[in-house]
Amino acid sequence: MRYDFDQPTHRRGTHCVKWDTPEAEGAIPMWVADMDFRVADPITESLRRRVEHGVFGYTQVPDAYYDAIISWFQRRHDWSISREWILYTSGVVPAISVVVKALTQPGDKVLIQTPVYNCFFSSIRNNGCEIVENPLIYSSQRYHVDFADMERRVSDPKVKLFVLCNPHNPAGRVWTKEELERMNDICLRHGVKVVSDEIHCELVMPGHKFTPFAAVSQACLDNSITCNSPSKSFNTAGLQIANIISNDPATRQLIDRAININEVCDVNPFGVEALMAAYNDSEDWIEQLCDYLYGNYTYLLDFFHDHLPKMDVTHLEGTYLVWVDIRATGKTSDEVKELLLREGQVLVNSGTMYGKEAGEGFIRINIACPRRQLAEALDHMQRVLAVHTNQQQ
Repeated sequence: MRYDFDQPTHRRGTHCVKWDTPEAEGAIPMWVADMDFRVADPITESLRRRVEHGVFGYTQVPDAYYDAIISWFQRRHDWSISREWILYTSGVVPAISVVVKALTQPGDKVLIQTPVYNCFFSSIRNNGCEIVENPLIYSSQRYHVDFADMERRVSDPKVKLFVLCNPHNPAGRVWTKEELERMNDICLRHGVKVVSDEIHCELVMPGHKFTPFAAVSQACLDNSITCNSPSKSFNTAGLQIANIISNDPATRQLIDRAININEVCDVNPFGVEALMAAYNDSEDWIEQLCDYLYGNYTYLLDFFHDHLPKMDVTHLEGTYLVWVDIRATGKTSDEVKELLLREGQVLVNSGTMYGKEAGEGFIRINIACPRRQLAEALDHMQRVLAVHTNQQQ
């Protein structure tokens, strides 16, 4: 069926983080990573059937849940997963936290590539570990891995894990098979395990292909743990479901123990139903969504080209989160965020959320909304940013 992503869904007043946080009052929210689109009809129908049952006790995850995951990743990404590799939990952030807990000791070091999703920082620190940054290289509106720096940093024997973001939030990269293999080769040389956060894996722009880290090679599979969920791609983050995938029984045993220690072993029945409906019956929705998001991205590109040409927009290969260079304003990321909120009534994310140094000079804009909302937000932003950019001339 055809879906209408132009149709607005009014979310204010629904206890929604994106729209109802006090900071967003009276503003157009283009910040936190969820979408302003209704979910696919099969997901709504599966949840409606479950609600009509009327009892919402503890849930047992059925075989059909595992079958849905296995089928989806086989046909969409040519990745063969065995049932016993899958451990379910309540979200990708809890998943990353339990993997860090399971495979490190307090005082160990964990590598990340900044700028990167802000919860990586807390997941590492909350487990008593030290963050090691391998800053990405920004060149010609695109980010690249500094492989020499990565090798130097993981050669530290205290570095035990590398937490990868693929596709990368907020840099917008969909890492190639060759890049992933090179990262793994470096990690293997120094005995470092890879934890791959692949929550945005279905949100890929035309001309790019997502490759699961574990599908690159047997060596990548053996040296990695994958954390994924339908939540970002299918807009079901509030239903709290995710999976941790590892082919190594000993690693899974450690992770399973950490899941229980962190008390994230129970999931709600709606998350289970939504995952099955998403992976079994909603492929047409995700295809249409990606086309619409690409249209939003090209609209934003054209807008910046025409109205804010001094600001570079990072190439978006995946996710719906656009990373914009605002250094032409002469102001910090935090200052620009506050200006846009106060003078433009638009709420965006400051780049420093994603690494104090690596994110400075950038803002993140969530384009997963009806195009009319995007156009209105950009008009508001232009009125503010043009003034402050011109003041720097």
